[in-house]
Amino acid sequence: MELALSPEDAAFRDEVRAFIRDHYPEEMRVPNPETDLTKEQSLLWHRILYKKGWIAPLWPKEYGGPGWSITQRFIFEQETSRAGTLPPLAFSVTMVGPVIYTFGNEAQKKKFLPRILSGEDWWCQGYSEPGSGSDLATVRTKAVREGDHYIVNGHKTWTTLAQHADWIFCLVRTDPNAKPQSGISFLLIDMKSPGVTVRPIITIDGSHEVNDIFLENVRVPVENLVGEENKGWTYAKFLLGNERTSMAGIGRSTRYIQKLKRIVKAEIPADDPAHLEFLRDIARIELDVLALEATELRVVAQMARGIDPGPAASLFKIRGTEIFQDITELIHRAIGNYGLAIREHPVSANRFMPGPEHAHTASEKYLNSRKLSIYGGSNEIQRNIIAKAVLGL
Repeated sequence: MELALSPEDAAFRDEVRAFIRDHYPEEMRVPNPETDLTKEQSLLWHRILYKKGWIAPLWPKEYGGPGWSITQRFIFEQETSRAGTLPPLAFSVTMVGPVIYTFGNEAQKKKFLPRILSGEDWWCQGYSEPGSGSDLATVRTKAVREGDHYIVNGHKTWTTLAQHADWIFCLVRTDPNAKPQSGISFLLIDMKSPGVTVRPIITIDGSHEVNDIFLENVRVPVENLVGEENKGWTYAKFLLGNERTSMAGIGRSTRYIQKLKRIVKAEIPADDPAHLEFLRDIARIELDVLALEATELRVVAQMARGIDPGPAASLFKIRGTEIFQDITELIHRAIGNYGLAIREHPVSANRFMPGPEHAHTASEKYLNSRKLSIYGGSNEIQRNIIAKAVLGL
């Protein structure tokens, strides 16, 4: 395992840091960019990265990627995360894009990939349904073939940022008589199609981030089927592997640990017994982050040598999300009574918030981060994967 960067990779790291420092939009430096920014504001950094040629680190050069090595991809993710930049929309760049260039036909690649890269098309993910979350094989949304179209009926839920989306990639059931995993297809649906209805779900932190989507007799051209009919489960697993690998979140956790230290110093007197207790908790979490980072570096080194990381994506998902939840819980505890206040949404309401600035979004972040161990396949499901793939249980 190489912990020291080569001169070339060190120079690349410095280039990334300088680019972020000089080009990240000031108006995107808000407390919670995921919920505080408009669609247009969210796309500012996307367009800057697109112009630079850095928008899709995972993509091969032939499809518009930068042609980076695995180590360079890792460096870029770490540096952007540590700097607190809002990453490009994962549903577009990290999820559906790789599915299309890996399993899609040439017409689909030509139609969709350039618009994903430029940010012209905003995608959302149509996986979860009422009763079908981590157990995706039970999806009930149906797609019935009628000539050159599928007629789609169903209900998707917890669909993140669907209120902004131009397209949705959906898992639909095309063979109700097959085994659960064998009768699913991967379909691309225009959100402007007649019969598509988006209804907001206001979450516990007061924000509008997720939605219900109702599909009622939606006509979808057969040409929008990715790959083969009834093979969607294969493509879905491929996509989720990309999603979970990005959930280690080392840079984000490191940044929030520094924030936690500042809050503890400001809010809890050094002679208070609780101060020492917080320092112990912080030390424990820092060790957890270091252990996860070492594991991530080891996997990056293996991938650079062409070794399949196997179930490492599940491990990153479990530990990365649990560590960040622990950090936000400690921050919430450290701010004391200020944690009772939650900002009014939308943020443009500009209502007065009591207490210091570092407390204004702490409760919001604490509540919002509870979702991390659920989406992308719940941590319980990930433990089952590790039990089978690693322990042979």
